[in-house]
Amino acid sequence: MTNPFENRTSSLSGPATDIIPVTPDDVTDMTDVAVALYVETGGIVSLLTVRGGSRSVSVADNSILPVGTRRVNVTGTTAAGIHAMVIS
Repeated sequence: MTNPFENRTSSLSGPATDIIPVTPDDVTDMTDVAVALYVETGGIVSLLTVRGGSRSVSVADNSILPVGTRRVNVTGTTAAGIHAMVIS
């Protein structure tokens, strides 16, 4: 099988290279900054942006939230099945 990512430089304008389940936490940032979040079950997502802004966003089921995210907070988050799209 050929790998189209083998000789490609990672870029913010390209696709994520991995998707990682998120465990919301009020203190600890994610290991990798997400370029976007995928949310399976809608609700409120309370997050800390890559620029340090604290935001709460209401999303529907199966939503993609295209915002650089350092942390998803447990407090205030009612959405479930959250995944971080990362470039690693």
